[in-house]
Amino acid sequence: MNTPLLNRRSALLCLCAVCALPAQAQQSASATPCPALLQHSFARLQDGKQQSLCQFSGRVLLVVNTASYCGYTGQFEGLEALNARYASKGLVVLGFPSNDFRQEDPDAKRTAEVCFNTYGVKFPMFTETRVRGRQAHPLFAELAKRSGAQPSWNFNKYLVGHDGQVLAHFESLVAPDSRPLLAALEKALAQR
Repeated sequence: MNTPLLNRRSALLCLCAVCALPAQAQQSASATPCPALLQHSFARLQDGKQQSLCQFSGRVLLVVNTASYCGYTGQFEGLEALNARYASKGLVVLGFPSNDFRQEDPDAKRTAEVCFNTYGVKFPMFTETRVRGRQAHPLFAELAKRSGAQPSWNFNKYLVGHDGQVLAHFESLVAPDSRPLLAALEKALAQR
C-alpha cells in the first residue's frame, strides 16, 4: 500500500472541496429560502417520484385541489392556460387530485390520463392528497388555517405569494380566468 500517494489524493480531494466551497456558498446565499408552507414533498402524478415544493420557492403559486369526475373538471383547461400565460412572470399552478368529495378515480394512471391527455395539463400534478378535515395533508391544513377557508369542493384555489404567504382563497365556482382571480394574481406577480 502506497501511503504517501493515498495522503496526496486525500489532500487533493480536500483542496478541491475547499476550492468549491465559495461557489456553493454563493449559490446557497442567492437561492430563495424555502418558506415553512412549502416544506413538503409529494409524489408526482406522472411517475410517483417524490418532488419537494421547496423548488418553487420565490414563485407565485396557485394551489388547486382537483378531481377527474367533477362538474368543474373543465377548469383544467383554464388552469393550464393561466400557467402558460404567466409562467414567465413567475407563476406555477400546482394540482393536487383529491377524492375527499368522491369524484376522483382511485387509479392514478386514469387520473393522469384525464389531466395530461384529455386536458393537456403541463403544470405539476401530484398523486391523490387529502385536502380537508382532520386527515388533510399538512399543506392543506395550513392553507385552510392561513386563509380561513378549507376546500368546500373540488377546484378550490389558494394564491400563495413569492414569500410563501397565503394571499387569497377562491371557491370552485371562481374560474381561472375570472377578473377577481386575475387581478389578485397580477398583483401578486408584481410584488417583488
